[in-house]
Amino acid sequence: MNPADIISSLSAIVGKAAVLNGESVVPYCTDWRGRYSGSALAVVLPSDTQQVADVVKLCSAKRISIVPQGGNTSLCGGSVPLPHGEQIVLNLTRMNRIREIDVINYTMTVEAGCKLAEVREAAEQNNRLFPLGLTATQKYCEIGGNLSTNAGGINVLRYGNARDLVLGLEVVLPDGRIWHGLRSLRKDNTGYDLKHLFIGAEGTLGIITAAVLKLFPRPQVTSTACVAIADADVAVRLLAHVRASCGDTLSGFEIISRGCMELVFRHIPETEEPFARGYNYYLLIQLSNVMPDLLDEALRATLHNFGPGVLEQSVTSDAEEAEKWWKLRKNISEAQKREGISIKHDISVPVSRVAEFIALADTSLNNSFPGIRIVAFGHMGDGNIHYNVSMPDAEQNKSFIAQQESRVNKLVYEVVHRLNGSISAEHGLGQLKRETIREHKDPLELELMSVIKQALDPHGLMNPGKVI
Repeated sequence: MNPADIISSLSAIVGKAAVLNGESVVPYCTDWRGRYSGSALAVVLPSDTQQVADVVKLCSAKRISIVPQGGNTSLCGGSVPLPHGEQIVLNLTRMNRIREIDVINYTMTVEAGCKLAEVREAAEQNNRLFPLGLTATQKYCEIGGNLSTNAGGINVLRYGNARDLVLGLEVVLPDGRIWHGLRSLRKDNTGYDLKHLFIGAEGTLGIITAAVLKLFPRPQVTSTACVAIADADVAVRLLAHVRASCGDTLSGFEIISRGCMELVFRHIPETEEPFARGYNYYLLIQLSNVMPDLLDEALRATLHNFGPGVLEQSVTSDAEEAEKWWKLRKNISEAQKREGISIKHDISVPVSRVAEFIALADTSLNNSFPGIRIVAFGHMGDGNIHYNVSMPDAEQNKSFIAQQESRVNKLVYEVVHRLNGSISAEHGLGQLKRETIREHKDPLELELMSVIKQALDPHGLMNPGKVI
């Protein structure tokens, strides 16, 4: 089948206006960071699950590869096509209906193209909470992509990853069959829990078209603290102290290094130091509860009772004041993007070893590359640190990344391996880490992954060149 016939067949399924080709596909073929670009025969925008299934059946019959795509906010090149081969991009943005909200069962059934921000807003309008919170991409990312990458975010400490927020899925398999797994049960012990095959698989095993999501009681009171500390070791000890003192009211515990702050102040308007002077590290700590407790008093007392290590702190229940602090955290990625490219790491280690990771990695990189700039921040509460590396001078940085990226990765990942961590905590593997993971994952695990891939997608048509 030649390209014109393919376009015609796809148009017959989804409508001519929902098939893009030529120059109009370009925006869909470049990733969020501008690092990966590919080519596609067409971009197809189905409006319902049956159309997705029919497109997949056609592609399966013609051996055309499919790249599932949502908001295209992947940081690892997972949602764009490769530079070669016959591929279509199957973009699910038009599938953005909220099918049902069951406030009694605390569930919401949504289609894959629903934006995360809209899902959160719909839950809030029903006095419920959908807790998945992604600071940089919440307005753009879509639920299908969030589940396909098992997204994390700022609330994992209390509510878990995306995997923990799903009860059921609807999935189009690589041969075009539809698995109707939209169950809203909290207990279903009838064999393999198949939904977990597709969550975190980055579209390599099938296409998530809808999901039953867990909802939670909407917090009625929130208290936020901005805390200045000297080093990450204090953060590790303070986290344990706050958890012991405040229990499940603790919903966020983020760490921000000085390097992050300097980039945000430089590139993001209307941002300023939270205190009269600058410090090496900052923490944003959030408590929330459905009961009208005096969380401010509890948080202040907890910080006061910690002892030496807290250099300065401020606590508020005022949403606007807290948002000023969160603006610093939420805009780190945007500030970095404006500054230029960097070597990014999305690592996790046991929470108790976060400070050890930062100290060892900092020492290794500073010894190897004098003058290097390290931007470390992230989800201290679950051991996930975004650890990004560049040179301050723009011209020097280009050559540094071109020549030294593999060596930087090797040094950082050696520390991660030594501490029994993971080289990808919440961003996935995509194209970026597809080969690297072979050096860090148990060969038997890789073998089992390959067996599953071969069983479900024997022709290797689903998101080729990603993950495995």
